[in-house]
Amino acid sequence: MSKGNTGLVVALTFVATLGGLLFGYDTAVISGAVSAIDHYFIDPQHLAQTAASSLSGWTIASALLGCVIGSAVAGWVSTRFGRKGGLIVAALMFLVGSIGSAVPELGLGVIGQMGPAALTPFICYRILGGIGVGIASMISPLYIAEIAPSEIRGRLVSFNQLAIVIGILLVYFVNWFIQSLGTPQWYFDTAWRLMFASEAIPALLFLALLAFVPDTPRWFVMRGRTEEALTQLTRVNGPERARSILADIERSLHVRSERLLAFGAPVLLIGILLSVFQQLVGINAVLYYAPLMFKNMGASTNSAFLQTVVVGAANLLFTFVAIATVDRLGRKPLLVIGSLAMAAAMFLLGGLFDASAVGLWALVAVVAYIAGFALSWGPVVWVLLSEMFPNSIKSKAMAIAVAAQWIANLFVSWSFKVLDGSGWLNHHFHHGFAYWIYGAMSVLSAIFVVRYVPETKGRTLESIQELWHAHRRDNAAAVASAGE
Repeated sequence: MSKGNTGLVVALTFVATLGGLLFGYDTAVISGAVSAIDHYFIDPQHLAQTAASSLSGWTIASALLGCVIGSAVAGWVSTRFGRKGGLIVAALMFLVGSIGSAVPELGLGVIGQMGPAALTPFICYRILGGIGVGIASMISPLYIAEIAPSEIRGRLVSFNQLAIVIGILLVYFVNWFIQSLGTPQWYFDTAWRLMFASEAIPALLFLALLAFVPDTPRWFVMRGRTEEALTQLTRVNGPERARSILADIERSLHVRSERLLAFGAPVLLIGILLSVFQQLVGINAVLYYAPLMFKNMGASTNSAFLQTVVVGAANLLFTFVAIATVDRLGRKPLLVIGSLAMAAAMFLLGGLFDASAVGLWALVAVVAYIAGFALSWGPVVWVLLSEMFPNSIKSKAMAIAVAAQWIANLFVSWSFKVLDGSGWLNHHFHHGFAYWIYGAMSVLSAIFVVRYVPETKGRTLESIQELWHAHRRDNAAAVASAGE
């Protein structure tokens, strides 16, 4: 590709990754508001310990229900309205969800005086923002994968994960800065609202930039708009290569209503398990509850927020490592390396909590865990999900896999608050029990990758379809041989 063409692809990728940035921002903004949410919505209800922990966990994780809904409908949205149209819908939901979460009493009562009565609208606004996250979580990497040449596709799709971690780090800084502006009482009264409202700024930027980007060539072909597809492909790949790619796209999409299991159950099941393992290793328990985790280690509120920024910085740094290596080392090696690093870090962290020996080594273990995730399961799962499904079932299959990811995220995020709030578990494990579970899940994820996940490095999206055809033929041959 020429430099101009590369510049165009990078520019389009940048706009699409703002969906990833808002994904990270929206899901992590809650980390700074956990104590204030408990203070304003939960504590005045004077519930029993388990009931209070469960309601708090549901409130913190409620946006994830929206993520499940958003990811489930994202395939339909991306097909009906286009990849660009779907991202516009997501941006609008980010905007409304952020403002509503900041002032859930709006139109219902006096701001700051409704307390638990405002919990239901707060949860509804969080769910609405979550629907935007769910839609963007599928369509942003899909958009990038469909505009990117195969030789740099893994790197460019990884930029979406980079944007997610930038969003997480950005909101950690924003949360730390906002809470540092006033007294603890100011934090409980006002700071948490400003944290949620701050998301409106990147949401408006995303909406504005989306007005200037085209849809993807594959969506144009799906809608019968071949000339527009060819124009886009020519701008990126040059006229000669564009016609060849267009022919491949048309062949792969010749049956637009391909049944979901047309390529066998393994392709869908592997995608679902990739998504589920990405969450069962515990990443969002760490990201959502990082300040709480550091307070459990004995840190002050300000110190806990600062240590959370360190975690976000490590997440960003090692995502760069993934971007630099995903197209050279391949997808599978990075996943296995990351799984083993996360397992070691979580077992160490659980042991430190159990021994009541938290301190610098506990922070090191958390950073090592984040590093392992950021260079592997963070970006690489999104690369694989955007690559591995054949074009004719991609939207449906990817929507199911991403929905499964958010369901697992919801379970992990809710259950962590319950586990960490259990007096019996804390008496025996000193807040360390959950980390042992995440370490075990990390080991299982490595075994799963080695045995079942295919390598997609360097393949065109259309040739990956043949990989599953070959897999199905091999399975049929094995069954036939066994029956002889």
